[in-house]
Amino acid sequence: MKKILAIHTGGTISMSLDDQGSVVQNEKNPIDNNAGLGLDDIEVENDELLNLPSPQMTPATMLQVKNRIQQAISDGIDGVVVTHGTDTLEETAYFLDLTLPNTIPVVVTGAMRSSNEIGADGVFNFKSAIQVAASDAARNKGVLVVFNTGIYSARYVTKTHTTSVDTFKDPIYGTLGTVDHDQVIFAQQLIGSEYTEINHVVDGVYMVKAYAGMTGTLFEAIQAAQPTGVVIEAMGAGNLPKATLPAVQSLLDAGIPVVLVSRCFSGYAQPIYAYTGGGIELQSMGLVFCEQLNGPKARIKLIVGLSCGKSGYALQEYMSNALS
Repeated sequence: MKKILAIHTGGTISMSLDDQGSVVQNEKNPIDNNAGLGLDDIEVENDELLNLPSPQMTPATMLQVKNRIQQAISDGIDGVVVTHGTDTLEETAYFLDLTLPNTIPVVVTGAMRSSNEIGADGVFNFKSAIQVAASDAARNKGVLVVFNTGIYSARYVTKTHTTSVDTFKDPIYGTLGTVDHDQVIFAQQLIGSEYTEINHVVDGVYMVKAYAGMTGTLFEAIQAAQPTGVVIEAMGAGNLPKATLPAVQSLLDAGIPVVLVSRCFSGYAQPIYAYTGGGIELQSMGLVFCEQLNGPKARIKLIVGLSCGKSGYALQEYMSNALS
């Protein structure tokens, strides 16, 4: 019999509607009762580690989850499920993917509807995640996100809709597999999975989204806050308004790593354009192009890289290599 640890951190999956129709936190997570799941061949241990709405998750609380999983691995657990609010689920999942050894299945899930709403999806997603975590086929595939029958790589999955139960998607490669009538089926496998051991997380890593008419004001404000790193969601294939360049150059001159991704939903930043503010000039200035990650995930990766002491060329290689 497989033994699965379910780590609960809060979010809609653990909430309910009050008499006024507002979604509120419960003191105890209603999802951690395994009765009625029909998982007689899987033993599930529940750990109420946190009870936070996901906007209150931070890299420090993500580190708490990572440390609890490492303890479970040492104790001989067969797999782990993390229940989580959906607003920052993809960031926590990717943090775990970057910082945990690829030894047992680790699956992150949540819900878009609270436990007492009509059509609540939490129990279904929880059961599906447990089945994936108990599957031998889920080993060596990195941290996974399971939602609404789909199995996704934590590296590429993102929340695409504010309220739909089918919100999590991989806009680049699609699903790795599905959970279909209790059957865990994989059709793809993630290539490359490197983990980085950290015991703390650095502060002061900022993210900015580029927009038409943007000037250097936001970058100047960030530099005044003495940042440890900056991620820019640039336009298109990786371009910035020329009015931002002096302030961005000032960050680089101060030794602040500046990482570039695209603000587009799909695709990734590349040094293609040679005009002022185009990707070719930005790369020559020293900005690091981070492939195939969105802004929030690039920020998580930069935090992890800085937290393990990477700098200079080693940090640049870490951030630019999509397979690490």
